[in-house]
Parts: sequence; C-alpha cells; structure tokens
Amino acid sequence: MKKNLTILFLFFIACHIIAQERIVPLRYGDMEQWTVRYIKESKLLGGKTKQLYVLAATDTLHGNQPYDFSKTIWGISNAYANVAGIAKAACTTQPDKRGKGTCARLDTRIETVKVLGMIDIQVCIAGTLFLGEVNEPVKSANDPYGSINMGIPFTDKPKALMLDIKAKVNPERKVIKALGLGMSEIEGHDEPEIYIFLQKRWEENGKIYAKRVGTARHRFAESIPEWRNDYRVDINYGDISKESYFKKYMGLFPDGGQFKARNSQGKITTINEVGWADADETPTHVIVMITAGCYPAFYGCPGNAMWVDNIRWIY
Repeated sequence: MKKNLTILFLFFIACHIIAQERIVPLRYGDMEQWTVRYIKESKLLGGKTKQLYVLAATDTLHGNQPYDFSKTIWGISNAYANVAGIAKAACTTQPDKRGKGTCARLDTRIETVKVLGMIDIQVCIAGTLFLGEVNEPVKSANDPYGSINMGIPFTDKPKALMLDIKAKVNPERKVIKALGLGMSEIEGHDEPEIYIFLQKRWEENGKIYAKRVGTARHRFAESIPEWRNDYRVDINYGDISKESYFKKYMGLFPDGGQFKARNSQGKITTINEVGWADADETPTHVIVMITAGCYPAFYGCPGNAMWVDNIRWIY
C-alpha cells in the first residue's frame, strides 16, 4: 500500500511539472507550408528549370529572382546562385509526405555543375534548416557562410526545443571532401545534428561581438528508422565548459568562426563570440540549425538524411 501511494505521489508531481511547461510552435515549424520556386539554370549548364523550396507561406514563384527571406524566419540550404552571369540552383531540403501532411527532408548530396555536358565542379551539400536568411543570389562558393545572416532577434529563454525526428546515418567512417575541383575522402563520421545557441550580441565599429547565453548541441550517431515524436533538446545556460556533458563542439566560436550576421551597415560580417554570459543574462539573438551533417560546408557523407516536423519551444 505504501509503495502504491509513493508511485501515485510521484505521478502527480510529474503531471504538475508537465502542466507548468508552456509549448510554443515556431512559425512554419509544422512543415505544412512551403514556397516553391522555379529557377532556370544557364544554357551552359543545360538550361533546365529546377525547383527550390523555402519553408514559408504557400506560394509559387517563377523566375530567377532573389527570395525575400523577410517573409519567413527560416533560412535553408537551397539556394539560387549566379556566379559571373551563370545561374545555378541547388536543392537539398524539401517537403516530404508524412501521413496526411508533410515534414521536411534534409539530404546530404553531391551537387554537380556540368558545363557543356562535362563535369566541371562538384560540391558536397548537407540539407539544412536554420533561423536566419540567405543573401541571394549567392555569388561565390569561396565563402559559404558569407551569404548567410545567421540567427534572428530573440529575447526569450526557453528550456528546450522539441520536434519530431527520423534519421538515416551511414555507419562508415569516411567523409567526402568536395570543395569544387575534385573530391577526396577523409576519416571521420558525419552525423546529423541539431543545435541552439542563444547569444547576447553587440556591435563596435561594424564588428559583431557576442557572449553565449544558452547552449544545446546534439548529434545523432546512429539511424533512427521510425519517427521519434516530441524529441527534446534541452538548453543549458551560462558557462557549460566545465560540465560533465560538455563536448568540444559545444564550445564558443571565436574570431574567424564560421557564422556571420548582418551588421547595422548592412554588411555580412563574422560573429565573434568572446566569452560565456552569466546564466541570468537575457539574450538578443538565437541561432537554431537542423542539418543532415556535422562537418563544415562542402564536407559530408552523401546518403545521410534527416526528417523533421513540428518544431516547438518549451518554456
């Protein structure tokens, strides 16, 4: 009898804790609305018309025009590029069927550019959704983050990000390096990942600085063949570098780091993280990235994939 009363007490405590949590869906995070873009590639590349997708209000756009990312909070790995007058489209993230609705499918692929029918350039692209925007048309592959305004203004302090996930992860310990001219293999294991960085940013003389307020970063080393609903990515606040769960890839990215943002003068510039903020600090921006691969741009394992749906904040 005493044991049963203890179990009942713990059950009521758990229900009370759950009841205290507030769930807030992210805009378009249910993956039911997509803008479809039709981009015609240059004749030198074959002149085909390709479909690109943006996670935004349902719409259809024709023509080689930059997308206005102010219409959505979501940036995407799909991009319209125009390098030296040559138009190219790349699509690695797209809607996929899930029951009676849709989810997002993120794939790692080798994108090949053929000039006059001959292979000229090959790059490896991991399908990605992130909070932010892409500055189109992309004009160079030399600086893959130079066209991305990473993160959005955000002053809340959620406990976690919740979403539905499924994943396909190649067990082989090899990663393709495809930066353009030629491909090679390096040892490693490419893994889909989700991360959240809450930052307190400020600007000095056009440079952007930040302190890290909150951190979450989770990699998926093995496939998840069936949908795992309500998967929770908990956010930890303050300096986590001495915590037992801390991994090197959760750390700060200093001057020369990969992420960039638009400053007050409209220029895309590096975000310099200069330290950890106190846990009680209020952030100014949040970075959320959901991606099919954990390596830098143009590295990855083709065939890796991740499916996501129903993205929500938990408070």
